Amino acid sequence: MIITDTHTHLYSNEFDEDRNEMIQRAIAAGVSRFFIPAIDSAYTQSMYNLEKAYPNNIFLMMGLHPTHVKDNYLEELQLVENELSKRKFFAIGEIGIDLYWDKTHLPQQQDAFRKQIQLAKQYKLPIVIHCREAFDEIFEILEEEKSVDLFGIFHCFSGTQEQALQAISYNMKLGIGGVVTFKNGKIDQFLNQIDLKHLVLETDSPYLAPVPFRGKRNESSYLVNVVDKLAAIYNLPQEEIARITTENSSSIFGI
Repeated sequence: MIITDTHTHLYSNEFDEDRNEMIQRAIAAGVSRFFIPAIDSAYTQSMYNLEKAYPNNIFLMMGLHPTHVKDNYLEELQLVENELSKRKFFAIGEIGIDLYWDKTHLPQQQDAFRKQIQLAKQYKLPIVIHCREAFDEIFEILEEEKSVDLFGIFHCFSGTQEQALQAISYNMKLGIGGVVTFKNGKIDQFLNQIDLKHLVLETDSPYLAPVPFRGKRNESSYLVNVVDKLAAIYNLPQEEIARITTENSSSIFGI
């Protein structure tokens, strides 16, 4: 059984004490493909170090995270573009809009999101969207930019059924992680009405650990708990959930 974690921050300093052991636990649990989102240029070298250590398991994205869009965002975007010109990446991400912490830089976030969508089209890469309290703002830009060559993943999807269908209409898969196991997560109430072909699995580790680890540090091995929950929701064997969602991830990332 091959399980794919389409979104994990393995370079996080929360893993500094036991990173290799944590990755080995995940591989032993069947989670053997890790897609690594970028945040900003401060993390780039750590991402390359991870890839070098696990070349058969680690797949890198490049991008500027919306919460790291500051006054110098154009410089950061230039660094993103520089890296894209040098080597292969599997997605532009994570990118998007986050209005949970701070609305000050909304215009810059919108501009950075548009520019990175256009980079994705230029390089024929998927996008991986971060959306927090910003569905309307995200959908507005996706509507402007929609085309056959715009596709990707709506990371950590936690919206309504209507918002799920709208995301899918823009050629996005829904990234499903620990939230689906939460009692107040709500997406478990309608997910069985969404075809499994639209879903991929993720942890967003070290964040959003699934039940029974909620509130603790998340890690990729816990993705089996998400698989268990989806198996119950869809009334399918765990192996089938793993197979279909891994195939879905392959169709997005091309590997």
